[in-house]
Amino acid sequence: MFFASDNTSGAAPEVMASVVAANEGYATPYGNDPIMDRVRARIREVFEAPEAAVYLVATGTAANALSLAILTQPWGAVFCHRNSHVEEDECGAPEFYTGGAKLVLIDGEHAKMTPEGLRRALKFTARAGVHNVQRGMLTLTNATENGTVYSPAEVKQLSGIAKGYDLPVHMDGARFANALVSAGCSPAEMTWKAGVDVLSFGGSKNGCMGVEAVVIFDPAKAWEFELRRKRGGHLFSKHRYLSAQMDAYLADGLWLDLAARANRAAAALSAGIRQIPGARLVHPTEANAVFAAWPRGGHRKAIEAGAKYYFWPFDQSLDGPDEEPLSARLVCSWSTTEEDVERFLALIRD
Repeated sequence: MFFASDNTSGAAPEVMASVVAANEGYATPYGNDPIMDRVRARIREVFEAPEAAVYLVATGTAANALSLAILTQPWGAVFCHRNSHVEEDECGAPEFYTGGAKLVLIDGEHAKMTPEGLRRALKFTARAGVHNVQRGMLTLTNATENGTVYSPAEVKQLSGIAKGYDLPVHMDGARFANALVSAGCSPAEMTWKAGVDVLSFGGSKNGCMGVEAVVIFDPAKAWEFELRRKRGGHLFSKHRYLSAQMDAYLADGLWLDLAARANRAAAALSAGIRQIPGARLVHPTEANAVFAAWPRGGHRKAIEAGAKYYFWPFDQSLDGPDEEPLSARLVCSWSTTEEDVERFLALIRD
């Protein structure tokens, strides 16, 4: 019953086997290994983008921060949701790697930016010329930090607003596979066909050991990314171990299968919680994360039985009346089982 995060699960067996296989013999370093050639070709095929530049890094923070750095200047504004990952979970890395670009926070229910909010922020920014930060770029987190999903139509609408100001668009896809499975669309429809210029394509939260791809749909920015990746300390020497993970991840649609498993588990968990008296969903369950509230007594039983998850917000206590609801975040992974879900529901229901 480990629902703390999808990055707490182990790596998928196929990924582990690929890394072990890649360990045999010798391979050219720094991304020049033959496995990376397959990865690059496969991502271009999957995204219907034959000219895309593809790079691997080991962390989502590196993927996001380096991507933002090639899309905006130090005096630029990075328009993002108030609860976006780059705002809440990157410890200032976007500002550091961009050389000081300012995150401009936009509201919207369930961590989804609204077109009206983006328009207001764009109009307000740079109103005094040289005295202000300038309009820089847009970044969208999909799936969001509240477990919701931007549809391709929503991405296209927001991207269109940004493009009206000649701004590039980045998508933080740490849980891109989960969003894609939920939306039922193609990778191209969710990204470049909807106006996305650069994608952080996650693997670590969905069955990989630790690898993220940066997909740059306009290869004109590729060389700058290579320089920033090296300068920032994120160019792996023994790159084949990153390549091997992504190679297995993409093979035979494994990445989509793993995400579908996680989404199904979250849907079952969400449906079960909704049946509990005094319980409710805090946000819609659209991917692999469930945000819900239920009585404190159920929390106490689950935690005493070994369940792992986070109160959301964190500053809540098990001390107090049993019937008072406390809210929490529960994240399912590719390895979450039906038994995990059923046992947890039984504990918080009884």
